[in-house]
Amino acid sequence: MAQGLRRSLGVFDAVVIGLGSMVGAGIFVALGPAASAAGSGLLLGLALAAVVAYCNAMSSARLAALYPASGGTYVYGRERLGAFWGYLAGWAFVVGKTASCAAMALTVGAYAWPGQAHAVAVAAVVALTAVNYGGVQKSAWLTRAIVALVLAVLAAVVVVSLGSGAADFGRLDVGADASAGGVLQAAGLLFFAFAGYARIATLGEEVRDPARTIPRAVPLALGIALVVYVCVAVSVLSVLGAGDLGRATAPLADAVRAAGAQWLAPVVRVGAAVAALGSLLALILGVSRTTLAMARDGHLPGALAAVHPRFQVPHRAELAVGAVVAVVAATADVRGAIGFSSFGVLVYYTIANASAWTLSSRGRAVASTGLVGCLVLAFALPLSSVAAGAAVLAVGAAVYGVRRL
Repeated sequence: MAQGLRRSLGVFDAVVIGLGSMVGAGIFVALGPAASAAGSGLLLGLALAAVVAYCNAMSSARLAALYPASGGTYVYGRERLGAFWGYLAGWAFVVGKTASCAAMALTVGAYAWPGQAHAVAVAAVVALTAVNYGGVQKSAWLTRAIVALVLAVLAAVVVVSLGSGAADFGRLDVGADASAGGVLQAAGLLFFAFAGYARIATLGEEVRDPARTIPRAVPLALGIALVVYVCVAVSVLSVLGAGDLGRATAPLADAVRAAGAQWLAPVVRVGAAVAALGSLLALILGVSRTTLAMARDGHLPGALAAVHPRFQVPHRAELAVGAVVAVVAATADVRGAIGFSSFGVLVYYTIANASAWTLSSRGRAVASTGLVGCLVLAFALPLSSVAAGAAVLAVGAAVYGVRRL
């Protein structure tokens, strides 16, 4: 029997890990591309992404309490829908979240040292892989510090922006530049920001009393992240407007400059780099645990199922994931990675909702809403993201078929 992982995470640590994964991606990466797609309909896209994320969170929490093992929807799909659907969910998650890891690593580089973004990204991946290797509790402690710093920086951005003469709440009105397609595309891109709560479910084998802890931690993390997103989106949009926000490469830094607080811009850049580090830390945790689960079942090389006897972590899976992410981070583009990642993760949650639908009639309305929402948002993404994501899923399905022969 495969060696199990140590249960050391309580509600607080689980919430913090979820927040650490979300706030870096959503605030510092996805707002710009979403504003470019939706224009003044950005807040509508945020609301739609939040509804779909809530349904996914509730479905994931119910499943995680029943199946508290590493792997998340890979396990749920396998147990509720069959081996192929579990495999496809795991494949979508590993591929999509590898792109997310690269996007977060490149965000660290872009804010910390723009001229050497790729080199900094690779260094960040190596450093955080080493932290994760030392045990999940060390990762949780580091994430606590990161989340506290990032929330303080975001609070400063909101206060400065809304308190300045540059804020104009008329810019929040949905105008003629907002279309249904643009709002849907923005929601799909912003979903990239909400997907961090999955880390809680993916770490189910390392959570104490999972039947009680996970259903509490998932909605708490999602709710806190939503409040933060709304406050920051409203403040930045009121200062920059949808047009400038969509063109901005560092929207929060641009917003505080427009608000007359030049002194805060370097602090925001540091906060962005730290937030991306927190997101990257949690992402590597999640991808390595799904890799562990798939290796246990023979879908990936069996050597990746090893658990370190001292640190109680899937050390070979973590090293393999770190190596792949480092290579992608050395060559990838941030905005392209967001759309590709969103497609893979939306497919992953489609399978999660389908799995939750089989549990009982009590949660079927939520599961159905989440399932339909995920499919709509997935195919509303830019065509290049849909095509690349569908091609990668097809390759995964073909590999599964060949192995079954």
